Amino acid sequence: MMIWTIVALSLRSLLASKLRSLLAMLGIIIGVWSVISALSLAAGAQKKIVDQMSSLGTNVVMVTPGQRGSGGVISGSQQNLKVADALAMIDIPEVSRVAPVVRGSVQAKFGNKNTRSSLLGTSTTYFTIRDFEVERGRTISDADCETTARVAVLGPTTAKNLFGDHYLDGVGEDIQVKGVGYHVVGILKSKGDQGWFNPDDQVIIPFTTAMTQVLGVDYLAEVDLSAKNESLLNTVQTKVTLLLRKRHRLADDADNDFNVRNMAELLTATSTISTILSLLLGGIAGISLLVGGIGVMNIMLVTVVERTREIGVRKAIGAKRRDILRQFLIEAMVMSVLGGLIGVALGWLTAHGISAVQSSLTLVVKPASVFLSLGFSVAVGVFFGWYPALRASKLDPIDALRYE
Repeated sequence: MMIWTIVALSLRSLLASKLRSLLAMLGIIIGVWSVISALSLAAGAQKKIVDQMSSLGTNVVMVTPGQRGSGGVISGSQQNLKVADALAMIDIPEVSRVAPVVRGSVQAKFGNKNTRSSLLGTSTTYFTIRDFEVERGRTISDADCETTARVAVLGPTTAKNLFGDHYLDGVGEDIQVKGVGYHVVGILKSKGDQGWFNPDDQVIIPFTTAMTQVLGVDYLAEVDLSAKNESLLNTVQTKVTLLLRKRHRLADDADNDFNVRNMAELLTATSTISTILSLLLGGIAGISLLVGGIGVMNIMLVTVVERTREIGVRKAIGAKRRDILRQFLIEAMVMSVLGGLIGVALGWLTAHGISAVQSSLTLVVKPASVFLSLGFSVAVGVFFGWYPALRASKLDPIDALRYE
């Protein structure tokens, strides 16, 4: 019997019992729908995290102080990262830019409006390293740092909180930070809330001004470096480690009192976590596919019983055992494939519907997840359809013809 003839007979059989066929496919439909939705959610979350991290610079090495404490009890960060350490890093041949960073939290005020924002003290190189762009005005200059100038660059959220909808007109105005006036010289373009940190909600001033006039510290919270190209990130990381160990006079067997990380490592770690999340969500959703397969097998077993006499007639007129086996196996596969296609369509509509309604959450339907779901649904059809098909093929034609 030709394969297309068997497929046509299978479709005719399924249409003859529409409700029963739909109920049998329901498990496959829900299973594929769940897998597509879960993998789309995981892929969308991964893309959003990677995009957010990439927006803060990909060719970046970050140096932070180590933790202090003893006996396994951490009491805070060490205060051993100095401006001199940052200046020394400029001499590393593979480094293109260095930016010292101090952080704090301040209340900014303009007229009768005020807002609580993050304070960032840094140099002009920070904006290039971290891929910040100015929407109006300028960034901090080297002269501002040398003269400890009271100038500020605002994130768009901070500017909007202080100046309202026409926040770009805030360039040239004076704001109050801890009761001291700062001249707004620039407003940044939006990068979007990163979740753990909002780069749009901060007041950026020269690091010298922040250290001496606002925070009253003589140490840095972070040093950001950019390598001349991404292939040199590991080299820069190694040379910075050796430089700081020498400057901090650490013994050969002593642990580092600082941390050196590059953005590529963080992106790799994030991708690994996202992949594990995808597998976990896909595995949980895949269980419903197995349940759907059991439903297919139950329906096919009932079908074999109902069509016992038909099987006897087919065998009596010359149908071979493999023809009967192939017919019922293809019926199970057709049922699974149809259910899989409906599930894919529902998954795609769900992903795009959620993305349209919730713009901050983008679900990404990858072709790989579609093919995986369809392939798994076909495999389920073959696996759970094999036993009913085998049982049908083994029926004795004489006994089958006598069946009522």
